Amino acid sequence: MIDRNTFANKRVAFHTLGCKLNFSETSAIARQMTEAGFTRVDFDDEADVYVINTCSVTDFADKKCRQMIKRCIRRNGQAFIVVTGCYAQLEPGEVARIEGVDLVLGSNEKADLMSYLDSIEKKRQPQIVAGNIMKDRRFTPSFSSGDRTRSFLKIQDGCDYFCSYCTIPFARGTSRSDTVEATVDQARQAAEHGAREIILTGVNIGDFGRRNGQTFIELLRRLDTVEGVSRYRISSIEPNLLTDEIIDFVAASRTFMPHFHVPLQSGSDEVLRLMRRRYDAGFFARKIERIRTTLPDAFVGIDVIVGVNGETERHFDESKRLLESIDFSQLHVFTYSERPGTRALDIAGTVPMEERHRRSRILHALSDERRLAFYHRFVGRDARVLVESSERDGYMTGFTDNYLKVEMPYCEALANTLQTVRLRSLTPDRQMMAGTILTTENTQ
Repeated sequence: MIDRNTFANKRVAFHTLGCKLNFSETSAIARQMTEAGFTRVDFDDEADVYVINTCSVTDFADKKCRQMIKRCIRRNGQAFIVVTGCYAQLEPGEVARIEGVDLVLGSNEKADLMSYLDSIEKKRQPQIVAGNIMKDRRFTPSFSSGDRTRSFLKIQDGCDYFCSYCTIPFARGTSRSDTVEATVDQARQAAEHGAREIILTGVNIGDFGRRNGQTFIELLRRLDTVEGVSRYRISSIEPNLLTDEIIDFVAASRTFMPHFHVPLQSGSDEVLRLMRRRYDAGFFARKIERIRTTLPDAFVGIDVIVGVNGETERHFDESKRLLESIDFSQLHVFTYSERPGTRALDIAGTVPMEERHRRSRILHALSDERRLAFYHRFVGRDARVLVESSERDGYMTGFTDNYLKVEMPYCEALANTLQTVRLRSLTPDRQMMAGTILTTENTQ
């Protein structure tokens, strides 16, 4: 047991790069450290300890991690610098070579950060603790807290798919999760911390429970009964794991929102095979059609990667035509980045970077067109909005059930409440809806 006096009056600041899963884990680390006596401060404030939870999905993500580490060191050269997360797991030596870093923790070791922090005196040589993630079967639950409105709940970690372009299995290990009962208990704890909305996060969440004989749909049914939670959202789920049973459940659910995020990655069957994906373009199109038939107003986000090795102009055109034929709400477009150790590096046909960016611009334009069309469909309608607490220029924001962002005049009493809102128009920047609150009843 750590003596709280050891770290009394010591300040710690956190910065998270990357995905919602990282945010949930950073929050768990922060609770652990404050329980040990630290005082949490904003990252822009001067701190005694900085904890940076890193991402490594692209070369650009790696660069941002290095920049953030060096920024902390410049701000306070005497601060104790902890670097953890995917970049630290994949390239621990590279991180340790940055002068001023004191502790480098791998993906699983981050959950035990306090056990490696006997003092916060600067080290002559950084300590590296990054185990063999591929053989580590531990699952550490976590949920984010601090934002009363929503919480990111980690329900699964790792991935067994080994897509040719992806390093996530090497950074996160193989697929693993807790039991349904333990995960439901985590949701209850998030609700006790004040969260009204819970986002289910993981690397491959549809794979939940496979190793212990349970299923994702079992978890959804149990979560639907947890008191105090008004909403759940399912984060990115593989199309081959998004069953019709799940879609039908969401349509009938009390708390699960009509919001789907489904990775396509490419609309070309040849490229999907090169990527080692587990479906073809026709299967994906039918899955989106099933969502639209069952939940016509659902928000449907789609991930797509452009410029992977082997993607010709013909392949890109096939992908674009498929996307034009699908009724989606928004694209998340990623420009391919070569990652060391991946099978994609062995695929012939490197796409020049300027061509990758050109293809990205084309799909971003298509995404903007579809997102605006989706928003326009709901002008003049009334919708439930979970109101957030932050204020900017006299306004507050929130999201509808189907993930439309809405701006309303600020009223502190309405923070973290569900309100009926008239969706009047798009805002001048066309990034959200302008709304008028129609009632302040049943605000809790």
